[in-house]
Amino acid sequence: MQKDLTKGNIGKTLVIFSLPMIGGNILQQAYNIADTLIVGRTIGSGALSAVGSSYTLMVFLTSIIIGLTMGAGVVFAQLYGAGKADDLKRGMVNSFFFMLILSLVINVISFILLEDIIVLLNIAPEVVEYTRIYLSIIFLGIIPTYITNYFSSILRSVGNSVIPLVFLAISAIINIVLDLVFIIVFHMGVAGAAWATLIAQIFSAFGTTIYFIVKEKNLYPEKKHFVLDLKLLRFIISNSVLTSVQQSIMNFGILMVQGLVNSFGVMVSAAFAIVVKIDAFAYFPAQDFGNAFSIFIAQNFGAKKKERIGSGYRQAMTISIAFCIIASILVNVFAVDLISLFIDPSEKEIISIGVQYLRIEGSFYIGIGILFLLYGLYRGLARPMMSVILTVISLGTRVALAYFLAGFPPIGVLGIWWAIPIGWFLADLTGILYYEKKIKDTLL
Repeated sequence: MQKDLTKGNIGKTLVIFSLPMIGGNILQQAYNIADTLIVGRTIGSGALSAVGSSYTLMVFLTSIIIGLTMGAGVVFAQLYGAGKADDLKRGMVNSFFFMLILSLVINVISFILLEDIIVLLNIAPEVVEYTRIYLSIIFLGIIPTYITNYFSSILRSVGNSVIPLVFLAISAIINIVLDLVFIIVFHMGVAGAAWATLIAQIFSAFGTTIYFIVKEKNLYPEKKHFVLDLKLLRFIISNSVLTSVQQSIMNFGILMVQGLVNSFGVMVSAAFAIVVKIDAFAYFPAQDFGNAFSIFIAQNFGAKKKERIGSGYRQAMTISIAFCIIASILVNVFAVDLISLFIDPSEKEIISIGVQYLRIEGSFYIGIGILFLLYGLYRGLARPMMSVILTVISLGTRVALAYFLAGFPPIGVLGIWWAIPIGWFLADLTGILYYEKKIKDTLL
């Protein structure tokens, strides 16, 4: 099921390759949303606040790992596009063990610092125990998350974006069914939501690993590839670590905003937990399109097909902008209905806060859509540092402006919501100007 992205109609190739990635992430968000929806409807706003804060933390921790696998996947795509099969297999072996060790370290540190993390997140006293229970279980999913994303990155790097979707679909169904069973039937509370997610993650890890071993025999390393290749490993690390830094900075900024949001009380925190999930559905397709674009760029960069890179950039921009405009319209029109899915309609204050957020931030999805494409472009061109710079601009502006504006009583939480699109557009301006001045002429 491998696909060569260096040939064929560019627009059609990008859309077809990205659709399974978009579908996969929507399903992944579906089982995250299942926690939020079922917890909010059956346990209450306190548990909802705890799950929402925990989700933001887990997104940050797993973003480090996902960034590593994503960066490695870009290198794999470059090697695949260049036809360097032996380098690809040695790179897979070397990077697998490096990232596995790093993931284990992250996992151990997470458990050791559990109580400090709860303090850092500014968790309200009434939901501390919920958060402690949820995190102590969900942390066990860090290694399965790494394994799933590692093998998925290999498959996507060679143009196979369908199989990761299949396993995510099955794991999403498992998660949702177990949520209902553990919470409603067995009354396990937030622990049930955490166990449901963990079991689904373990299934996905086993599934992608077994598929790779059984079905992708031409990619499976031979004995000669199990050697330490420092030069290749350094190249992969330089790309994957910078991509991980970019991803973790992005989500650490969100984590800092979560702490600020929590300081406004349980109602604001619960609303934020809901709208973050709605955001995920609204603009994650644009993010996955950007990730697919990165693999497209990487394969063509490895194959030295410069004309396809320039044309792909223009066509991808058009597609992403069109999608984001539609997403903004839908979120604005259905804001109340979307939030009401997650919380009892009697919770008027939570709904009002959430609608306010969506109608400010959700009007500017075009900003994040362009930014995701720029991230993908620079990763694919082996310039991951530029993605880091854009992330620092976007999140630095967002966090600094949010804390500054929220300190003025007449503005309050409104400042947090407005800081988000401002950060996006400043980063977009920087990334586009850099492309026009430094990259565009080299592709002609």
